[in-house]
Amino acid sequence: MNVKETLTEVFQDVFDDDELELFDEMTAEDVEDWTSLTHIQLIVAVEKKFGVKFTTVEVMKLKNVGEFITLIEKKLA
Repeated sequence: MNVKETLTEVFQDVFDDDELELFDEMTAEDVEDWTSLTHIQLIVAVEKKFGVKFTTVEVMKLKNVGEFITLIEKKLA
């Protein structure tokens, strides 16, 4: 499973944007519709898609998409 490709699909679904491409330094400021509500929807969708759970602290520590990918990969290992 390619985490970045799968995560891109989740982002595209949550933000309803088939053109959305992820990059490691991406943050909420890089996505026009990324609000606190879509942030929660994104976390829930990622947990379902990958079959993992995140703690609030883990999510709060994330600085960008690259760190999110790394966290997912650690959970799947």
